[in-house]
Amino acid sequence: MKKSHRSIAAVIMTLALCQGPSVQAQTPPSTLGTAQGAPQPANTTPATPAPTASEPSATSAPATPPPADSAATPVDPSGTSDTLTQEAPVVGEASLPRDLSPIGMFLAADWIVKTVMIGLAFASVVTWSVWLAKLIELFSARRQTQRDLVILAKVKTLADAAEALRNSKSDVAKLARAALLEVGLSGGAMAPEGVKERVASRFQRIEAAAGRRMTRGTSILATIGATGPFVGLFGTVWGIMNSFIGISKAQTTNLAVVAPGIAEALLATALGLVAAIPAVVIYNMFARWIAGYRATLGDGSAELLRHVSRDLDRGHIGVDAGGRPVYRAAE
Repeated sequence: MKKSHRSIAAVIMTLALCQGPSVQAQTPPSTLGTAQGAPQPANTTPATPAPTASEPSATSAPATPPPADSAATPVDPSGTSDTLTQEAPVVGEASLPRDLSPIGMFLAADWIVKTVMIGLAFASVVTWSVWLAKLIELFSARRQTQRDLVILAKVKTLADAAEALRNSKSDVAKLARAALLEVGLSGGAMAPEGVKERVASRFQRIEAAAGRRMTRGTSILATIGATGPFVGLFGTVWGIMNSFIGISKAQTTNLAVVAPGIAEALLATALGLVAAIPAVVIYNMFARWIAGYRATLGDGSAELLRHVSRDLDRGHIGVDAGGRPVYRAAE
């Protein structure tokens, strides 16, 4: 009996000695310290075999990034970005005219700016109408005056000049008839200087009337040329004021909101210049032409005064009932 017990104890000791080194080898170094302080249960978990070269490791594969979460998107707490992106197209479509041509800007302008534009357009029409009318008048008057001056250079007496210009309606013909009339009224006068003075006085009145007639209508050109830019500037100022009011209402400084109103305002200034610049140029042109015409008319009056002086030196003291000159009888 005792031998059996001893043999069993020896087997147990042998088994214990065989299992002890394997358990110590499987225990990690980190647990050795704790195992020395207190007894720990043996780790019976089998060791994981190391991956071979033919089998790729699961940890070596690149990790696929997770899908972006919509909730992680940063949101502007003020909410101004969404408001601007949603409201900007609405403001542009609602307040901006799509047609930015001159006619489209005129139709979209304020009624005061429209009135200014209409007035400047009418002033431009008046300018060109006066230019056409006065051009025809001055051209015709200068042509007739040049023709009558040639006739005066050919005749020898005042009566012959009046006869040659009987059917003419030019100012030179009026001068000839006025000189003949004054000589006839001064038939009993014996002082030639007094006759020539009265004839010269009639000539001055006729020349002044011709100058007033030629300058008639040109004063409006001076008015348009002087006031046209300022009227256009008034429309520009009014249009820019409306543009700033629109900016304050839209609460935006976007160029698309500001540009149409400023363009409409500048259109008024452009129309003012279109009306004023031709008016000034045409007025100066007519001033030179009228001065030249009056100089030509002065040549005609000087030629007629020479005829009067010659007739007085010949003893011409008047005209008879048929309009022929009457000379003093030889002593």
